[in-house]
Parts: sequence; structure tokens; C-alpha cells
Amino acid sequence: MNLEHPHILHLLWLAPLTVLLLIVAGRRRMQALERFAEIGLLGRLTGELPTGRRILQSAFLLCALCLMILALAGPRWGSHYQEVHQKGVDIMIVLDVSQSMRVADVQPDRLERAKREISDFIKVVQGDRVGLVAFAGAAFTQCPLTLDYGALNMFLNALGPDVAPVPGTDLGAAVETAISAFDPASETDKVILLITDGEDNENRGFAAAREAAEKGIQIFVFGIGDPSGGPIPAADGKGGFKKDKKGQLILSKLDEEGLKKMAAVTGGTYIRSVAGDLDLDMLYFEGIKERTEAATLKSGKIKVYEERFYLFVMAAFLFLFLEGLITRPGKEPKRG
Repeated sequence: MNLEHPHILHLLWLAPLTVLLLIVAGRRRMQALERFAEIGLLGRLTGELPTGRRILQSAFLLCALCLMILALAGPRWGSHYQEVHQKGVDIMIVLDVSQSMRVADVQPDRLERAKREISDFIKVVQGDRVGLVAFAGAAFTQCPLTLDYGALNMFLNALGPDVAPVPGTDLGAAVETAISAFDPASETDKVILLITDGEDNENRGFAAAREAAEKGIQIFVFGIGDPSGGPIPAADGKGGFKKDKKGQLILSKLDEEGLKKMAAVTGGTYIRSVAGDLDLDMLYFEGIKERTEAATLKSGKIKVYEERFYLFVMAAFLFLFLEGLITRPGKEPKRG
């Protein structure tokens, strides 16, 4: 036998506490009754149960309590194997980790906001394989497609601007790297979830999006930032912001037009982060799930244990029924 919720067994400490309460309550009741009559007359006057019956009655109540606690713990024994199929699509998350993602026009900054959104996104995906590509001036696969969302979260938490070996923002390299991460032989629907502020320094993003469209891959774009822009923190870590040769602050602006074109050419959609932590969830349910068809990604047999809690519930009710049959001397149990 094994238990589905073994921590519930801690409630068995209620059993000795119940015994103590029954003893204390019984003694106080007797002390109160002794004020009105001698002990020998109490049984005749009040119809009190003999000591043996009271003990048996308390024992039945105690057994019922313990059995109910055991039922709550979820006892299981015996098992059978059940065929299961896990269906979903392949989603490659492509995250911009360039220096411009440190702009604080969204709180706390673009990159941290994006990572929080992805973390929430991972919690709601429904059986999909998800991978992670990070990019700046170059792109690399941080985590291949997997059903292990815990491992994906671990790779996500390790991302920052310092992991990008090449500065800049190359959307073309990002999309091409994501395309190569998919299995070309798989017939599963494929999706690229691009999260960026849209600054395409190499101007190769649209061409790479057309390549993805030719391969049947849809691109859904999540824009991070404000179209009015914000100053880019200096990369030296000493504070301050980037400036041009004239000493003017360099502003990083969200390029929505370019991102919308990339999404449209593949049949995907574009959304900008404005409402909060549910933005990416909406893109998943109202975009990706509606425009893709889930395929079987994993199948196999799992061992399913037989639930036996009802036996303990039935036994508990039996003890409660027996407890109710114990009546005062000279009285018949009520019927009907």
C-alpha cells in the first residue's frame, strides 16, 4: 500500500488529543452530577451508560476518526497500466539579450520583464515542446526543444546581456538559429516566439522570416519596450548611458513596423507588452493555440494505482453506526 498524501497522517496526532478531551469532559461531567446525587444513584436518575459502554463508545468514535484521516491520506494498492498520449506543438522561444534590452522603459527593464513573461508562459503551456534561443549580434541555442519545463526555466534564469559574445542585434541570425533547432522530418506544427525590442542592426530579419514561412514555420512576435524609446545603459557597468560621438544620449526605440511585417509574412501575429504579466499568455491562447494543431509528441504507458480510500470511509461509517447502537440501559435503539 502507498499513500497519495502521506503528510495527512500528521493529523493522527488528533487521536491522543481526542482521548484526552474525552477523559477530561467525562470527569467534569461526573463532578457536576455528583453535586446533585450520590454516585450510586446517578445511574438511575440520569440513565448514564455504564463505564464499559462509555469506553466502547469512545473507542468506536476514535476508530472512525483515525479511519477518516487514513482515507484523506489517499491509500492505494493494486495497479494497472494505462496508455497515454501527450499532444502539442514545437515552440522555440527566441529572446533578445542585447544591451538595448536593459532599457528601463518597462519595469524593471526590458530583459527582466521578458524573462518574467516567459516564466509565466512556461506555466501555462499545454504539453508543447519548448526550446530557447538567445541572441544579440549572434545567436545560439540555449536549450533544445524539451518537455522538461524545469530545465528550461533553469536556462532562462541564467540569461543576461553578459552571455552574448557579440554585441548588436541580428534578428536574421536569431530566426535562422531557431529554424535549425527544429526537426525538419517532424510533421509537428512549428512556432517561433520572438521576443525583442525590434532593433535589427543587420536588416536581415524580414528575409529570415520569409525563409521560415517557406518551411511552414509561423513567427509570433512579442514586442518589448516603448515606441518613444529610452536611453541604453552603458555596458561597462559603471552607470550612465550610451552616447554618440556628439555626446548625445542614444535612445533605443521599439520598432513595431518591422516586427509586424515579420509576423505577417509567416501567418503569425504581433503583440506589444502593455498590459502586464498576462500578455504572453494571451498570445499563446489567442494566437498560437488557435493557429496550430497539436500532434502527438510522446506516448507510452504509465502505472496507475487503484484508489482504496472508500474502504476506509465505509469502515469509519460502520464504527459510527455501531457507536450509535450503544444506548442507555432500559432504552431501545430508535428505529425508522
